[in-house]
Amino acid sequence: MEIKDTELKITFANGAGTVTGANFLLEGNGKKFLIDCGLVQGERIADELNWTPFTYDPSSIDILFITHAHIDHIGRIPKIIQDGFKGRIISTIPTQDIVQIMLEDTAHILSRDNEHHLKDIYSAENIKRAMELWEGVEYHQVINVDHGFQFSFKDTGHILGSGMVEIVYNGKKIIFTGDLGNSPSPILPDNEKVEDADYLIMESVYGDRNHEDRNERKVKLAKVINENYKRAGTLMIPVFSLERTQELIFEINEMVEEKAIPFMPIFLDSPLAIKLTRIYKTHSKYFNQNARDIIASGDDIFNFPGLKMTEETEESKAILSVPNPKIIMAGSGMSNGGRILHHEKNYLPNPQDTILLIGYQSVGTLGRLIQEGVKKVHIMNEEIPINAHVEMISGYSGHKDSDHLVEFVADTAKTVKKVFTVMGEPKAALFLAQKLKDNLGVETESPMAGDTIILDCK
Repeated sequence: MEIKDTELKITFANGAGTVTGANFLLEGNGKKFLIDCGLVQGERIADELNWTPFTYDPSSIDILFITHAHIDHIGRIPKIIQDGFKGRIISTIPTQDIVQIMLEDTAHILSRDNEHHLKDIYSAENIKRAMELWEGVEYHQVINVDHGFQFSFKDTGHILGSGMVEIVYNGKKIIFTGDLGNSPSPILPDNEKVEDADYLIMESVYGDRNHEDRNERKVKLAKVINENYKRAGTLMIPVFSLERTQELIFEINEMVEEKAIPFMPIFLDSPLAIKLTRIYKTHSKYFNQNARDIIASGDDIFNFPGLKMTEETEESKAILSVPNPKIIMAGSGMSNGGRILHHEKNYLPNPQDTILLIGYQSVGTLGRLIQEGVKKVHIMNEEIPINAHVEMISGYSGHKDSDHLVEFVADTAKTVKKVFTVMGEPKAALFLAQKLKDNLGVETESPMAGDTIILDCK
């Protein structure tokens, strides 16, 4: 398909019709750009689809822009390097610092897969090469590219360093949102507004439902902790190592200081989350004003009495012998790997114990099964009965909910020609698209993986 100089073509290589695997190709005026290159995830940390060839020639891509460091936005970078990509990789500075830790952790897990020769793809050399191609920029720093393209990042408030990619071409503005944060956050600034977009390619994870209020989530968390304490149980919290963990520690820190919960052992049992928390500490200038003020007062927002970070395997195993009541925060957030599986195997059968789900659970994951109320699950080839209390708090999601996604688009409803809802299950993406049409009168579309569209940039 030939593209005019006043047109841009977007191919939804992945990340459309599904929550994970963000990968969008933007072409125009002889240039090719990618926005994100993430793993498709479901029952496992990585689906078979990830090892099939890219639908484009990686060696032809000029620049890969990364919205943030979650693995479903960066996880196929070693493969694109392996397959011949030699262009620039650009993100915000915090994302650049986080990415290496995330890729190394993923490589540690995936390199054990001999069937797909993943150790060749997830090699130290490919990760090293990616980091050599990487450039970190500040928010709003303008990146001028030949043939009339201008790029910059706006803060999405999703995780540390997350940014929507803003592209200006021929006087028209195209925004790829990446993931939009569930603002306000206890740590990060609110997402920036978009008020002058011509085209918007936006996430829709929670396009069809709303979260609990942020104040309610903290009250409910304290309630779950206190009830577990009274039962002398173990409270398991499967956590996403990046952002969700840091938010939880911040809020539990406040509860401990306010004596809203009793003293008990609280374990952060995730080497990845521990490493990422150290990265957070080095980038406090990107926090919101309240978090920066607390730090300036001398308070360590990521530490409090009772908190123990168990980085080593032997420390993790020793948690089992610590008397109840206690709290264990461990990865992964959807229970599709990581140390949380060992704890779930030990504690799910016990009626005095609790599992608290605090984030999105993808279809097919163990976390989704538990959320849906199954009575038995298979963990490490064993059938495990679920007698523990199952609690859910949606307010800890890192994504905007349906009403707030509509509010986000409302700011640019007067200028936007079309909105594309992506990075959501089909039901959520379609629901949001219809809601935007009904509430704001904007033209919308919910593409599927492989679809191609032309943007008129006259």
